[in-house]
Amino acid sequence: MYGNYLDDAAKIVAEKREENIKFEHARLTAEEKDDLLLKFHPDRIKEQFTELKIGPNKGQKAPLELAEMLQAKPRLEPEKIDLNHIDYESDVLVIGGGGAGTSAAIMASEAGAKVLLVTKLRVGDANTMMAEGGIQAADKPNDSPAQHYLDAFGGGHFDGKPELVYTLVNKAPSVIKWLNDLGVEFDKMPDGTMVTTHGGGTSRKRMHACKDYSGAEIMRTLRDETFNRADSITVVDFTAAIEIIKNDKGEAAGAVLLNIETGEIRIAKAKVVIIATGGAGRMHYQGFPTSNHYGATADGLVMAYRAGAKLLYQDSLQYHPTGAAYPTQILGKLVTEKVRSLGAKLINKDGEVYIHPLETRDVNASGIIREVREGRGVKNDVQDAVWLDTPMIEMIHGEGTILKSIPAMYNMFIKYGIDIRKEPILVYPTLHYQNGGVEINKTCHTNVANLLVAGEASGGVHGTNRLMGNSLLDVVVFGREAGIEAGKMFKDIKLSDKLSLQHVKDFEKERAAAKIEGDAVSPKVLPRYTHGNPEFEKAIPGATL
Repeated sequence: MYGNYLDDAAKIVAEKREENIKFEHARLTAEEKDDLLLKFHPDRIKEQFTELKIGPNKGQKAPLELAEMLQAKPRLEPEKIDLNHIDYESDVLVIGGGGAGTSAAIMASEAGAKVLLVTKLRVGDANTMMAEGGIQAADKPNDSPAQHYLDAFGGGHFDGKPELVYTLVNKAPSVIKWLNDLGVEFDKMPDGTMVTTHGGGTSRKRMHACKDYSGAEIMRTLRDETFNRADSITVVDFTAAIEIIKNDKGEAAGAVLLNIETGEIRIAKAKVVIIATGGAGRMHYQGFPTSNHYGATADGLVMAYRAGAKLLYQDSLQYHPTGAAYPTQILGKLVTEKVRSLGAKLINKDGEVYIHPLETRDVNASGIIREVREGRGVKNDVQDAVWLDTPMIEMIHGEGTILKSIPAMYNMFIKYGIDIRKEPILVYPTLHYQNGGVEINKTCHTNVANLLVAGEASGGVHGTNRLMGNSLLDVVVFGREAGIEAGKMFKDIKLSDKLSLQHVKDFEKERAAAKIEGDAVSPKVLPRYTHGNPEFEKAIPGATL
């Protein structure tokens, strides 16, 4: 198997497997959960946060890395941008090509809008593509949106905006039908009934999946539908939005774009702007590895903030409890929660089941961190971790279950000689999801007129902790809602001839008054994993760390 000192550590797990598979760890009480989170969750480490000195959320706290970007120098100099030279003109500008962006573009297109979709990489290069476990919807006889609401609202520590949670759960069944009608290949029984399973924090089996390629299958379908609408949706890829443009009334009216291959600046004018730029894992908060795609650098939060949009729960992040911790090549890669919903348990170095495998994500992440810090983790030369005992799955469900239900997990590990059907795997929390973001209402409006936000770039849907399967649901539900709303709005809005970047100039004055120092510029655009490499700078002009 591992071919090193970890073989002996894995033997301890194997020796206790028969005993552990029968052992059911009690759920933690509310008090035990609160105590665990307070002591071990990364969001509770005070020195990793700072107070924002400027902007709509002045006086509130934010992670150090995000605060730097929110208060950094703008990437452009407003005086040097010719806003009279328009390169693209559309009814609706969608920034981001993931699940939320494509859903928004499709629905706006359906309403008759001329849509411009700009994406920093390619359509589908997004966290949506990398989601694995499934998408929640209460569409079975023993379930209801009301029960889904209680699970989601409670799982988010009752911090979610009630109208957003209500929209999320009540739109869920129709979204599953919409995706199915578009061609998403959900797992189904021979009679066509959709297969549903449990996720952490869920009281009913409402997880719909496409094996463990759920996000990729949904993204494939949305991407195809986007390209099928080429008559009304224009896609511009490898192009990052770096600043929102406003009109003379202070309304969003377009964006300044940066071609990341050539470094050229382009101007896009629109009646309605939708930010759907996704998450921030590539900010590597607190030095954590991430499961996120390469472009997840919080650009949407930065642009919206500079334009005057308020953020909500910008200090809340989700660390998925099971990121791969060995070998180095896949450090931080997501090990889907579906592995635990199928029966694999979390085991410490002593071979003990120390927590219920389907506690909410923040609780299980904190539990793993506790085991490692208190000396019960499995030491190795990549990342000290705990075991996830995957061989339990086929002991419970029978031979062939892993290849049938979680083939992506099998394939991810087998190339490094680890057969998850026979050997446990090492896991440690990975930076997975941006719980907070731009504050929106149920139709995705921000406090900036004509600026909508959908998907992971928004805040309030999940409160301060997200349940498995509610992210794919979020991006499609609110991507659709943003597109539907924009499809109504554009008919009553005239394209403005008076475009302005005055808000960027005002932001720079605010920076100077607050005496904010440093050479950081934002938005980040792309993470940088090389230092002082001129060839890298030449190849990707927009990149910075």
